[in-house]
Amino acid sequence: MKLNFNDITLDISSNGKTFTLALDDKTIQAEVLQAENGKLKLLIDGQHITAYVSSDNAKRWVTVNGQTFVLTKSSGVRRGGHAHHAAGELTAPMPGQVRALNVSEGEAVTKGQTLLVLEAMKMEIRVHAPRGGVVRKLFVKEGQTVEREQILIEIEEN
Repeated sequence: MKLNFNDITLDISSNGKTFTLALDDKTIQAEVLQAENGKLKLLIDGQHITAYVSSDNAKRWVTVNGQTFVLTKSSGVRRGGHAHHAAGELTAPMPGQVRALNVSEGEAVTKGQTLLVLEAMKMEIRVHAPRGGVVRKLFVKEGQTVEREQILIEIEEN
């Protein structure tokens, strides 16, 4: 199976509870230790990791160490895809409340920059810029409650 997030394609093969993840020339071994109610306890290359997962058909939102990644299934043909809308719209990975808004309209941003922080289920979720550009429009403000897939920010690519 292939999963895409941002501009990266991850190849995953499974043997029951053990997975092999291939990214470029790096291979990672992962094992699911426990899975219940959207919470996964994993053993990845000998390190214990907790991940929170929610899904909507082909999309999965995975939060690890406060960072959320949107994964989409790939047919293996698509290249350079990204998990955000084509117009550069970033959406909420899950329902929550905007705790911090770190940018303003017209501000230049770089790929990976934390744009805002959501609080959901007693955890902080940092929403990062998928690519460099300029913040065209903010659709939320600090303290606002948002729903899953609600548009948060629109970024215009440079």
